[in-house]
Amino acid sequence: MKSTSCPSCRQPMLQKTFERQLHGTVELDLCFSCQGIWFDDYESAQLTPGGILELFRLIQDHDDEQRQPLRDRLVCPRCGDKLLHGLDVARHGGQFNYHRCLQKHGRFTTFAQFMIEKGFVRQLTVAEIDELASKVGIVRCNGCGAPIDIRKDHACSHCRAPITILDPQAVEQALARYQQAEVKRSAPPDYELLGDAIVMRERERSRQLREKQKNGDNFDGTEIVDLVSAGVELVSNLFRR
Repeated sequence: MKSTSCPSCRQPMLQKTFERQLHGTVELDLCFSCQGIWFDDYESAQLTPGGILELFRLIQDHDDEQRQPLRDRLVCPRCGDKLLHGLDVARHGGQFNYHRCLQKHGRFTTFAQFMIEKGFVRQLTVAEIDELASKVGIVRCNGCGAPIDIRKDHACSHCRAPITILDPQAVEQALARYQQAEVKRSAPPDYELLGDAIVMRERERSRQLREKQKNGDNFDGTEIVDLVSAGVELVSNLFRR
């Protein structure tokens, strides 16, 4: 099959095969630089729980790679037409956005929005954002990739996307829906401890980036926390139970 170009950066996407519900496989196109997925037809709804797990593990494997923001104009890799922004409601009630081809060739969605669609990510309340703001200053928007200073804003000033986070409770609930089996329910997340954990993780990442800078790599020293990316390891650990 011919390589698919990323709707944002236009570079070739990685083709990866996942399990399909009932039988067969689904071949998805992934861009780790833009953290985006191209779905032909209804491929997103056809993934098995095992396929979703494999996709999350792939996301975790490429978690340390630098993300570039999406371009304002996204194009269909099949026909070249501009993709239309869409908003939908997942079965569990969360809202997620994507960009679709008017010719029905498929749709493009970010990793974070895919996780919202599958129920692993939820929107934070104002109180939860304020709690995290005492530990974390700037987070990355999971809609467009822009930085958000949560000490001042409770939504992205660029695309107005809400602040979302991946947490163990949401993962447990999603697993229960997908696997239709009893899943050990975790206690409600402690956002003070979660904030501490994210800070520790991001400080370690910043230390590694500073080391790269000493070696001549480009790095401006700015610390921006990705709340969804910081929680991907939690998903992987829960799946391994």
